[in-house]
Amino acid sequence: MKRVTLEEVARVAGVSRATASRVVNGASTVDESLRHAVEKAISSTGYLPNIAARSLVTRRADAIGLVLPDERRMLGDPHLASVVSGVTRVVRPLGIQLVLMMTGPGTREQALSDLRCGRLDGVILVHTDPADPVPGRLIAAGSPVVLAGRPLEPMPITYVDVNQTAGAALAGRRLKELGRRRIATITGPQDTPAGQDRLRGFLAEVPDAWVVHGDFTRQSGVAAMEQLIALCPDVDGVFIASDLMANGAIPVLHRHGRKVPDDVAIVGFDDSSAALTCEPELTTVRQPIADMAAEMARQLLRQITQPRAPVTSVIFEPSLVVRDSG
Repeated sequence: MKRVTLEEVARVAGVSRATASRVVNGASTVDESLRHAVEKAISSTGYLPNIAARSLVTRRADAIGLVLPDERRMLGDPHLASVVSGVTRVVRPLGIQLVLMMTGPGTREQALSDLRCGRLDGVILVHTDPADPVPGRLIAAGSPVVLAGRPLEPMPITYVDVNQTAGAALAGRRLKELGRRRIATITGPQDTPAGQDRLRGFLAEVPDAWVVHGDFTRQSGVAAMEQLIALCPDVDGVFIASDLMANGAIPVLHRHGRKVPDDVAIVGFDDSSAALTCEPELTTVRQPIADMAAEMARQLLRQITQPRAPVTSVIFEPSLVVRDSG
């Protein structure tokens, strides 16, 4: 088969060859509409960059690392599958290899080693422990790095997040609009920025709410709802700070003879696939995970191609998706 050329990609996209080349090489100085046009043309034509030739010119590995939670959590969290999909959407048309790295003993040391040895050009960190020294070490080394979500403590690192407090406030407002009076929340882990921000945003809207803590897992949703029913048997509205926790919590209400939404209205957070497997389907706060992950990839490529690019943060706005639970 005849190899598709960059000139053909430029023609299909309706841009100059120089613009197509900048997109293929990961430059961030391209108008967003032109970037999408080139990415679409790459996909439709089947263009494959000459990675070996490009590496000789750029002296880059054309590979980035995506550091994810451990495999057990990865398989159970639909949020993370959307992260992988969003990053892949950006790097695959550019011929950049995505290396998935699960959190575990030595994983972050491996990432640092791969960066030092030139096997990776940069890293996206999706899951970080508050005490994890690696973000600071990557910053000190001047390595290209992007964080998924606001860091717990201020640091000079580029990150992409959703407006967590505004999203939680949407949930609180929804429950009040439904006329619910005995309102509670099941929080995310309070040693994470997302867990803290969602609780703060919700309490700003419903300051007298009952509060029970979870950790974003389905199992914690089960335990927290049992605790909440014991604490407030006549609760009639609950904001559950992740869809996965809601997926575990709603069956607990059913077992206790409480109907959703007749007796208890439920609002989740994420708008992941877990929202659609709830019975009834979950009203939830949407964060555009795949779009956010794509932006993480673009920000990392910007750092790789422009080593002196300033640290930045990109914040997406949430929206409320109304379904049957509340």
